[in-house]
Amino acid sequence: MRPLLTETPFFLPEFEEAFTFIINDYEIRPRHVAIFIPCALKKPYSQSPSHTLFRGIIDSVFCSGEYHIVVFGTCGVVPAELELMFPFAHYHYMLGKCNDPRTREDFLEIETFRLSAYLEKTRDTYEKRVAYSIGIFREAMVRACERTGISLDLLLPRASTIETARNPDCPFPEGSLSMDQYLQEFKSGLCSLKGKNP
Repeated sequence: MRPLLTETPFFLPEFEEAFTFIINDYEIRPRHVAIFIPCALKKPYSQSPSHTLFRGIIDSVFCSGEYHIVVFGTCGVVPAELELMFPFAHYHYMLGKCNDPRTREDFLEIETFRLSAYLEKTRDTYEKRVAYSIGIFREAMVRACERTGISLDLLLPRASTIETARNPDCPFPEGSLSMDQYLQEFKSGLCSLKGKNP
């Protein structure tokens, strides 16, 4: 049985080795759209409550062969079909509960680097790209797009929606991606990209 990794995962050799494999050796099949969603505390990601919601929305809009889910965050960047690969199902860490500025800066830098490498690798793999994220995860994605010159077709939820939902008195001021207003915007955005009514 694999050990549960509980240290800050960004620089652990297990994550670096897995990331190197994905960038250098793993073949990603072309798809119409890549959908980037943040990692989840529960593993495997697809069985987490949030990812179950996200996948339900995605499947209500697209056929399975049209899209590719890419999970990103404290795990690095993971094609969803590799979610059971070590170490992606074998760590327990929640960045949202970390208030150390240095740790958050480290995450932002390494995640921007990893997302940039993945975007470069898949420059010609996807026709469209969507990212559904808030907070520091969103910031890393925006920086990676700027660094590579590879743009997103949709970045959801919209900044105006996040501002409307913001509650400075909460531990997580921007709320959760599982909130109704965010999910509704996610679905309507995907429908717009697909060219169908929500």
